[in-house]
Amino acid sequence: MKEFVLIFRNSTNPHENPSPETMQERMSWMAGVAAQQKLVDKGNRLSASQAKTVKPGNVVTDGPYTEIKEFISGYLIIKAASIEEAVEIARQNPTFKTGGSIEVRAVLTPDDKHV
Repeated sequence: MKEFVLIFRNSTNPHENPSPETMQERMSWMAGVAAQQKLVDKGNRLSASQAKTVKPGNVVTDGPYTEIKEFISGYLIIKAASIEEAVEIARQNPTFKTGGSIEVRAVLTPDDKHV
């Protein structure tokens, strides 16, 4: 089994708290992943206001990638046999109902030959 990071993105207000119903859907989805023994780290939400971007030349700007229209709102780490299985797990997440998206990325170990 490999580990994959699911990076949650949304294009709505990054400071807005989800409704109780939305939170319940998300928690139920995560409980389902955990029940399959595929949840490695439940991750956390990420702040949009307490964020800086450090760039070459010692340039520091406010916020996370202020030029983009989506915000990274959180992450979690799962384990799956393949990227295809990780994508299938991500597809079941309720974030798509509110216009969000999920980036699925393999976690590389020193033994991995692929980048």
